[in-house]
Amino acid sequence: MFQDVFKDKAVLISGGSSGIGFGIARAFHAAGAKVTITGLTEPELADARAAGIAAVTLDVANLEACRKLLGTFSTLDVLVNCAGMIRRANAEHDPEQFAQVIDVNLNGTQRMCALARPLLAKSKGSIVNTASMRSFTGAAVTPAYAASKGAVMQLTKSLAIAYADEGIRVNAIAPGWVKTPLTKALRENPELNKAVIDRTPMKRWADPEDMAGPVMFLCSPAAAFVTGVILPVDGGYLTM
Repeated sequence: MFQDVFKDKAVLISGGSSGIGFGIARAFHAAGAKVTITGLTEPELADARAAGIAAVTLDVANLEACRKLLGTFSTLDVLVNCAGMIRRANAEHDPEQFAQVIDVNLNGTQRMCALARPLLAKSKGSIVNTASMRSFTGAAVTPAYAASKGAVMQLTKSLAIAYADEGIRVNAIAPGWVKTPLTKALRENPELNKAVIDRTPMKRWADPEDMAGPVMFLCSPAAAFVTGVILPVDGGYLTM
């Protein structure tokens, strides 16, 4: 679908070693883009490298590491921010855990956007951040995750305004319940799994690849007049 759009385009996907990020990375790679993904540790990069995708380690909470990585790019057309974390079982009510989640999910996204800005201004490129259905709703047991994703929504809108004069479009997807390593325990819990499916009009969990089409659309010329949008990709979950 997007072969003529992204062929030879430089695409960087933070947190692209698994889950949503890896699904998006594979789609851009299949469309002929020059994709680089990041993961937190070397072992996480094996699947991407096996698929022929360039992969490097990166902790988005480390400003100098982010600066060093972006300094290796001579051109960049697309930045997709998927690096993120969640602490379950009420762990995020601990102030230190709360701060860590905010630093990765929100501050990490901002770091990558800010450091990629000069490159994207040259290419008139696009950014897609990863918000969440929790950008719109609260989450009693994961308050830091919900707070960070609500902030990613507002960051996306703010950067869309700030970067518009440079020709950079900034949007976000808001995934619903997706089959990823982070949700494995939830899917294996019969009660929780049923609750998710019962509330989702499309009656299934999303596959990571379900996120790829919306992201590629937002980065394509078909979305040339779209910026500051938070696009739910949730099977209708937020409509219920």
